[in-house]
Amino acid sequence: EAGVRTKLAVFSTQQGVDPVGSCVGQKGVRVQTVTNELGGERVDIIPWSENTIEFIKASLFPVTVVEVILDESTNSAKVVVPEDQLSLAIGKEGQNVRLVSKLTDRKIDMVGKSTAEAKPEVSENDNTNQK
Repeated sequence: EAGVRTKLAVFSTQQGVDPVGSCVGQKGVRVQTVTNELGGERVDIIPWSENTIEFIKASLFPVTVVEVILDESTNSAKVVVPEDQLSLAIGKEGQNVRLVSKLTDRKIDMVGKSTAEAKPEVSENDNTNQK
């Protein structure tokens, strides 16, 4: 979302190269330069993954994802997070979930689950976790 916040997924084809670390730079110098040029826009740099579930989880970090249910027929994902982290996952005025949706190219439905019943697990309804 121009001028406010960006989520950017990166990967490296070279063994031993940390793509996120390379973009952030030592002590955040590289990303800070970009942020300054963009007038203070927040930039979240996320490791890209072919595994859609892992990519969605990484996109929502630092939120703890309890469960991700993919629906390939509607190109959507239901993401279950602890109830006390739901507002963080959604973000101010829905900004975070909107950016995750754009980044992963899926409609994302966020659902809160009480922490008493929340335990991490991963499931999907079509046995495909590759995009």
